[in-house]
Amino acid sequence: MKNIIQNFEKTQINKNIPFLSTGNYVKVKLWILDEKKKRIQTFEGVIIAIKNRGLNSSFTVRKIINNEGVERVFQTHSKIINEIIIIRKGIIRKSKLYYLRNIKTKNTYAFEK
Repeated sequence: MKNIIQNFEKTQINKNIPFLSTGNYVKVKLWILDEKKKRIQTFEGVIIAIKNRGLNSSFTVRKIINNEGVERVFQTHSKIINEIIIIRKGIIRKSKLYYLRNIKTKNTYAFEK
C-alpha cells in the first residue's frame, strides 16, 4: 500500500519548480477561474516560510497592499500554479521570516545588508 501511494505522489510532483529559499522576492502566476473564463493572476512578494514535505510542500508569500500585509500559502506542486519567477534572491540565514509581520514599510528588503 505504501508503494502505491509513493508511486502516485511521484507522478503528481511538478518538475518545473525553481529552487526556492526564504527571503527571495518572487512572482507567482496562478490560473484563476472566472465563471467560464480562465485567466492568469500574479501574486508578487517575499517568501517568508517554506515547508518541504514531498507532495505536500508549501511556501508562504507576503506582500503589502495599501499599508496592509497580505500573506498567501501556496502548495508547491499545485496545478493552479502556472509559473514561479524569482525576481531577486534574498541573503537570509533564518528559515522563517515571521518578524516581517511587524515591519510596516513597503520596503521589506530593509532587513538585508
